[in-house]
Formats: sequence, structure tokens, C-alpha cells
Amino acid sequence: MNNTLAVLMFVFSGLILTGCSEDNDPIIDIPVAGNNELKGEINKDVTLDPSVEYQLTGSYEVLAGAKLTIPAGTKIVANKGTEVYIAVHQDADIVINGTESNPVIMTSENKKAGDWGGLVILGKGVTTEGTNVTAEVGGFQYGGSDNADNSGSIEYLVIEGAGAQINADSQYNGLTLYAVGSGTNIRNVAIQNGADDGVEFFGGAVSVTDIYLENNEDDAVDWTEGWTGTITNVYVLHTIDGFSTAIEADGVNNNPTIVNFTAVSTTGGTALQFKKESGATFEGLSLTGYDTSIDMKDSGSLENVVIEKNIGDPESNYTIPATTSHASFNWINNRSSVESNILQGTVEGTVTLDPAVTYSLNSSYIVQNGAKLVIPAGTKIIAREGGTDVYIAILKGGLIDIQGTEDNPVVISSEEGMPGDWGGLTLVGNATTTEGVDATAEVGGFIYGGNDDTDSSGSIKNLVISGTGAQINSESQYNGVSFYAVGSGTVVENIAVINGADDGVEFFGGTVSATNLYLENNEDDAVDWTEGWKGTVTNVYVNHSIDNFSTAVEADGANNNPNLVNLTAVSTTGGTALQFKKESGATLSNLYLEGYTTKVDMKDGGALGNVKIDGIDATPDGDYTTGTKVDISAWNWIEASL
Repeated sequence: MNNTLAVLMFVFSGLILTGCSEDNDPIIDIPVAGNNELKGEINKDVTLDPSVEYQLTGSYEVLAGAKLTIPAGTKIVANKGTEVYIAVHQDADIVINGTESNPVIMTSENKKAGDWGGLVILGKGVTTEGTNVTAEVGGFQYGGSDNADNSGSIEYLVIEGAGAQINADSQYNGLTLYAVGSGTNIRNVAIQNGADDGVEFFGGAVSVTDIYLENNEDDAVDWTEGWTGTITNVYVLHTIDGFSTAIEADGVNNNPTIVNFTAVSTTGGTALQFKKESGATFEGLSLTGYDTSIDMKDSGSLENVVIEKNIGDPESNYTIPATTSHASFNWINNRSSVESNILQGTVEGTVTLDPAVTYSLNSSYIVQNGAKLVIPAGTKIIAREGGTDVYIAILKGGLIDIQGTEDNPVVISSEEGMPGDWGGLTLVGNATTTEGVDATAEVGGFIYGGNDDTDSSGSIKNLVISGTGAQINSESQYNGVSFYAVGSGTVVENIAVINGADDGVEFFGGTVSATNLYLENNEDDAVDWTEGWKGTVTNVYVNHSIDNFSTAVEADGANNNPNLVNLTAVSTTGGTALQFKKESGATLSNLYLEGYTTKVDMKDGGALGNVKIDGIDATPDGDYTTGTKVDISAWNWIEASL
């Protein structure tokens, strides 16, 4: 009797609940197993069931006075469509209780950008648009005078595939915060593969912490209408072409604060863009891989952008070590693993690359004092075509160990290997140079030079490098390999430098020697030295088949009489073979020159006696075809490519 009564009461209550709405969309009460559709409006508290996979089939709106609670582990799969989204109205609450081990997931079936709308929260915070403003999303009302307004709490949430197109001018974002107040708690959110912005703030004072934003096709973080909050610990990753920015700000400047913001691009682009008079204060900014660091779109005042207590500088790359780690978002199961293949920032301690991985050199990669970079045989590194922002440098006290073999060389090149695509490889040592101790290099402003001519910067064996020589300024370019005061303890053998926009190899003082150099179509000099270099190069083959190169050998400055043993240079386009400036000179043994219009050019009238060729003074028009050509028929390693 009691059981029968209970069943009748349950059925009767269910009829009342389903019949009490006059709206087209039903008011959904507490979902139970078997009722997995989310659509319509809720005007009372609803708690989802984490054991149910929900289907978001239309708009799902939390009305004023109601609260939507989403427990840890809940998964919501959105249908594809413009009117598919979740909206939390003014005076409503959303409570997402994901955990690190069991986040809440809002996604679409295919996880494709633009599949669905995203999550929209509307508050009563202050916006420059006023009170009870109409949002571009859904025509909802937002904005008031309460910057402490509370719209609930979000912890450990993943949003994927959002950004559906509303009209020709508007799209949804992954997470849209309309005048949301500071009483709202938002932390540990990942927004991935969105067709528009990752997160956008329309006024309000809400702050967010621990945000991961990957491949959102417009801006990762966007704000307007005088947002005044703070974002802390943000990681932005761009690996697709054609995105807009890591940050876009618009409108008045209410000086929001950005703390520990790391943004990484493998495809160039713009990092920070400020429109009108917008700005922000940054503490801990790390940008790598972007072509433009700061863009003041409407010529607003740079004083509005304060970075590490200084006015923002569009010429600075802000490539400091990452302030927020990709690894700190390990709770996101499907985040991109691309960062493990990216070389950028600094090397501390010993870093050994994996020859089974093809790496992307995304920005500067700098081996610090006391650190060591090991590159095993067969490793391939693709340099982003980022010009002067992309290079590898080994600083004083740092070491490089390139372990290529003749059968399995190391290759570092841009994808197309075109001259000037990227910087090149720079070694900075502690040997002597005529510039003195602690001179400043034209590359990177690195400090080089000392008193230890036996200094070691490591070992380079069997390396093919191409597409280098990016332009630094009107006077300077990177070289394929630059040796700044590198000492004789450094091992350099079997190096090919191909298609560089400047020199193949250049020695700035120091005592380092090199063996087996192949230098093809470097657009300035194949071998260049200055500042009193006094090492030896042995077995050098220079190949010129392009017009308007400079020389096979250029020397400048004081003459410390370096040695060139077995030098072969062949040109099919004329040009000058050997050029000596000021009082420079060298001792050459077994020289073979072919196809050059000018054999020896004493550019500044220096003494021909400074240049000894096979034991006698050089002559400008001598016959230097009597030497034995360097045999490169067995140098199969020079043919290696990406």
C-alpha cells in the first residue's frame, strides 16, 4: 500500500512539472539517467549527473534566481549549430566543480572550431556601455553598477570547438564574460580550437587564474568596455596560420593586470595588439615565435602598456624564460604536445635532444654559462622563417655537442632553406680578440672575448646548415656559423653552410680551427675573419653559382696570420676570390681558384707580403689553378636535408 502510494505521487508530481511551462522550450528539472538532453531555460537550481553524458541540443539558459551545478567529471557534447550554447543570466549562478583529475568537459562531437557557441556569463559589473546593455550574443542584458557581483564559480573546465558564427560581424567565444563581477571565481580553464576568441571580457571586474588557450583562431585573450580585472598564469599556444593575436585590447584603458603570461607561436603573427587607448600592466611576460611583439593598432600611447615596470617596447622580443609552464596544465588530456618539439628560450643544465623527433626552432635558443646542449646524430631542426628572432647561441661558459656522423649528419635549416630565413648558429667564447675583454657582439648583444686561447665551446661534427643570414640592421647580418672569440679547445669538423644571405662562417678573433668546410652560395663571403683570428681551416670547398656574392675569402683588421690549408674555390659567375682589408693577411697552402675575375684584391692597399700562397707573396692576377682541388666526392654528408 505504501509503495503504491509513493509511485502514484511520483507520477503525479512529474505530470505537474512537465505541464507547468507555457514556453516553447521546456523548463528542465534535475536531470536523471536517461534524460541527457540540455536545452531550454531553467528557473530553479539544477545539478547535473556526472555519470550521464549530456547532449547540448540548443540554447541552455540559467535564468535569474537559478543555479546550475556541474559536478566533476561531467561531459557535455554540443550539437553543431549557431544557437547551441550555455548562457548564465544576470542574478543567476553557475558552479562548475571540476577537479584536476576529473575536469568538466564541454565539447562538440568533432571538436572542430566553430561547431557551437560556448559558455556565456552575464553580470552586473560596470561597463563603459552602461547599464542593461544588449549583448551581441542572444540579445541578453548585461551591465550594472556592482563590480563585486557574483556569477558563481568555475574550477577545472575544458571548452573545445566553440566560436560559431552569429552573423557577418560576430562570433561566439569559448568563454564570454559580460560585465562579470569580481565575486565570481574562475580558475583552471582550458579553451581549445575555437573559431573566435578564447576568452573575452566585456567590462566588469572578474579575474581569472590558470588559463590555457590553444589554437583559438582570433584572439586568445580579448577585452573591451573597460574591463578592470586581472589574469594570472596564462599559457597561449598558436600552431595554426592566420590567427589574430595572443592578446587584443580595445576601448578605454582601465589598466587591467596581466601576471605571468606566456605565449608561444610556431607560425609568427602578432602577440599583443592594443586598439584606441587601451593598455595593461604586465608582470612576467614571455613571448616567443611572434613576428610582432606589440602593435598599437590606432597609434595609442605606449605609456598605457607597462611591461616589467617599463613602457612597452615594440622592438623588444620579450623572450624571457617562460613565466607559466605548459607542464602546469597536465590535467588537460588532449592539449597539444607540440611544445616538446619546440626549441626556444634558454638552456640550463644539460639538454639532450632526441634524434627521433623533428624539432622546430621557434625563436632564440640560448645555451647559458654552465649549460650544455647535446644534439645527437641524425637530429633535424626546422628553423621558423622568423628572421633575426630565430637563432641558436652558445654563450661564454656554455657548451654545444653536435654529434653528427658522415652517415647521419645533423641538419638545421628553414623549411625552404632560402637565404635570410633565420639567424644561424653563434658560438661565444673567452679567447682573445683585438676588441678586448667582454666585447659586445653585433648578434644578440652577447658578451665575448677574454684571455683563454684554449677555451672550449664544445664540439661540432657533421652539421648541415642552410637558409641563414637574417638582416640585423642596415650594416649587419647573421652568418651561417659565427665564432666570437672561440678558443682552440673547440672541435669543428665537417660543416656545410648552404644558401646563406651573409657569410658562411665568420671568425671574430679567437683561435678556433676547423676542418672540412663546404660553403655553397652564401651571398656575402664564404669564409670571413676579423679581430685578429689566428686559427687554421683545412680542406675548404667553396662553390659559387649565383651572381653578386662578395668573396670566397674576406679578411679584415690586424694580421695574426691564420692558416688556410687546401682551399678550393670555384665560381661559375666571376667575382672576387680573395679580399684582404687593412693590414690583414694569411698563409695559404695548396690554393686552387677557378672561374673568378679577380684572384687577390688588397682592398685598402695592404702589403701583398702579408698574404703568402704556397710560400711566396700573393699576386693579384696569379695563376692559382695549379693546386690540387679538394676532393669532396666522399663528402656525402653535405647532401643531407630536412
